[in-house]
Amino acid sequence: NKFVARLEGVIWILIYGGLLALVLGLFVMPVDDDMGRGLVVGGGLTALAGGGLIYVRSRIKDDS
Repeated sequence: NKFVARLEGVIWILIYGGLLALVLGLFVMPVDDDMGRGLVVGGGLTALAGGGLIYVRSRIKDDS
C-alpha cells in the first residue's frame, strides 16, 4: 500500500530527525541556552510525534 509506505518513511524521518535535533540542542546549550533548549524541546516533540505515528501505523489494516 502506497499510503502505508509513505507513512513509514515519514515516521523514520520524524524519529531520527527529532533525535538528531535533540542531541544537537544538548551540544549547543552551553553556548546558547535558549537555542539549545528550543532544539531539545523541538527535537523531543518531533521524535515523540514519530512514536505516536508508530501507534497509528499499528492500527492500520494492511491488505497485503
